[in-house]
Amino acid sequence: MDLPTPSPSPSPSPSDSPPPVNWDSLDALVLDFVRSDRLIAPSASPSPPSSPSSSTTTATSTSSSSPSTSTSSSYCSRILIRLARRALEAGDVDAALALLRAHAPAALLDHRLLFHLHKQRFVELVRRGTEADREAALDCLRTALAPCALDAYPEAYEEFKHILLVLIYDKDDQSSPVTNEWSIKRRFELAGLLSSILRAQLQAYDPILSMTLRYLISIHKVFCSRQGVSSPISDLTERLLFEDRDLPAVPQECSVEAPPFDEVDVQALAHAVELTRQGAVDSLKFAKGDLYQAFQNELCRMKMDLSLLDKLVHEYCVYRGIVEGCSHALPGTSDLKCSQNTDVSSINKQRANSETHLECEMADNQNGGCSTSDITYHDSWSKRIRKDRSSTSGQGRRKRWRGRSDDLNYACETPADGDREILSPSFDMDEDVLIQKQDLVADSVFSDTRDMQDQKYEVILEMRDLTRKGMASKVVDEINDIDPGFFTQNPVLLFQLKQVEFLKLVAGGDHVAALKVASSHLGPIAASNQALLKPLKETLVTLIQPSENVLTKAVSLPVLASSLQLAISRRLGIEEPQLMKIIRTTLHTHTEWFKLQMCKDHFDHFLKIDSLKEIDPSVSHSMSKAPTDECGNGSSQITTCSSGKVPDEGSSPQALSEVACDESAIIKVMEFLALPRADAIQLLMQYSGDAETVIQQIFS
Repeated sequence: MDLPTPSPSPSPSPSDSPPPVNWDSLDALVLDFVRSDRLIAPSASPSPPSSPSSSTTTATSTSSSSPSTSTSSSYCSRILIRLARRALEAGDVDAALALLRAHAPAALLDHRLLFHLHKQRFVELVRRGTEADREAALDCLRTALAPCALDAYPEAYEEFKHILLVLIYDKDDQSSPVTNEWSIKRRFELAGLLSSILRAQLQAYDPILSMTLRYLISIHKVFCSRQGVSSPISDLTERLLFEDRDLPAVPQECSVEAPPFDEVDVQALAHAVELTRQGAVDSLKFAKGDLYQAFQNELCRMKMDLSLLDKLVHEYCVYRGIVEGCSHALPGTSDLKCSQNTDVSSINKQRANSETHLECEMADNQNGGCSTSDITYHDSWSKRIRKDRSSTSGQGRRKRWRGRSDDLNYACETPADGDREILSPSFDMDEDVLIQKQDLVADSVFSDTRDMQDQKYEVILEMRDLTRKGMASKVVDEINDIDPGFFTQNPVLLFQLKQVEFLKLVAGGDHVAALKVASSHLGPIAASNQALLKPLKETLVTLIQPSENVLTKAVSLPVLASSLQLAISRRLGIEEPQLMKIIRTTLHTHTEWFKLQMCKDHFDHFLKIDSLKEIDPSVSHSMSKAPTDECGNGSSQITTCSSGKVPDEGSSPQALSEVACDESAIIKVMEFLALPRADAIQLLMQYSGDAETVIQQIFS
């Protein structure tokens, strides 16, 4: 009898009403990323300035189940791995060996790895084809490859004899028995294997943000594939996360039986990173049973486009005010939108057109064209930007973008933070001095054009920061002064800001002024928007509540500030950073995926995913509660099996199916049938939760 095929449960599209995201938590992860990989210049003072993520520093704090903060040693090790990878991919095995001898000699004690390196070196020497290289290849056979083959691993000597065929079969002979050995693909496989081994040995794991993105995007792809829905961010995810992975590192010991790992850990790892059960067991063996280390090893095997990730992060950092704007990036820096231009001859013309261009740009966003009336309407924004151009308070609080450098000696000798700014080593000091002189000559006339985009960000960030501080009345007055039509198109934002103003007055005991705000603003806005009547009533109830913590309990200022930032940015023609789109969409599919799995993600706290979903810390406990029982390591926990749908948080017990699946039964079906958790539960539902009955269907 054939095993019944479980029918997939219906699920919403990944683009359907994704929930809000805690952007402060993402700020903290991004700041950890740029510091870990030294993408920003260090502070000029010993104590780092405050950042937008200061309220969520716990998002990157270490814990027993979280990745440790990257150290300077880890940073150098990651550069070493990248350089060794590039050398092998280019066929320069000697360069890779030299790097290992100088910076990671312990890696060469792994005879299995050493044998692979010498084998590839032999092939590359023969590939070059000169007489001298052929002599060097024979010397490699005698002095390095043959001795390694004796004790690398049981099959090594047979592989050694097979590789000798390279000497007599041409690399272009596609019918030869050593076609695979000649393949350029072998370089990349060996480079990936070396990266996996070094990463684990040196504990050189990528920053949390990088691993979190890998995990979320991989789940997003699986979700879209299994549910048959299209991804709204496929153009980004396909470019950012590649399909192929580095080869896994394998334990040196060749034990026949696997250690008695908890099957819950095996299944959690297998389905988190799409491994076979045996692959998960091997990964746990290599990590000596440490689930989270094995998880990191597997995540970092997923290949990412690092240059694209840097650009996405830079775009986000400028938008959120973490780093200075485009015109303040250090020489050699590039990003998605910005480019340095030092053509002094065209400066005067650009300066003359810059403000008109800004006004037309904003008019285009509103009316699709530029006219005299449009320019007059938006002239207040332009005046505000010109007024703020002389202010450096905002930029002074932010970091300067430095860009990525892969100079190993420079990285290991230069402290991660210090009293001087770090310049990219690709620029020598003479060139840097020349650029500084050019900037001094051009600054007085060119800054109008170069800084215009930055000044847009300054206005936006000022409004955001005032909102975060609860200065709602000032925000409303400022925006009405510079753009009277803004709140006409964004009435909900006006309601929320006036709600904050109302609550502050109530907290201060000025109930008369609070009622005036309610009758003048909150009431009329709610009258034209029925959805606001309920929050209006709840706001008015605070009049009879204790004044303590009225504001913090009722309103999330960071969420409101982020919403306002997004709205003003759109008004000024600034698009939302693409990293925000990726995070918002993949967090939504992450939630939907684990609804299908009917359990809590084992790794959401480890990768700070829970903090990204935590919108308001004051109600974090109730918001983070999973709709189903958490599936931990205990076998006594129960997962309720409904008719293919996960029960809502408010569902009554009578609405749930009477069939209950024991956690041990779920794990047993997953193990024996190699099924995803959701499919295992669906099958158990069909057989009253009896794992033995489900498994017997294969043999009946």
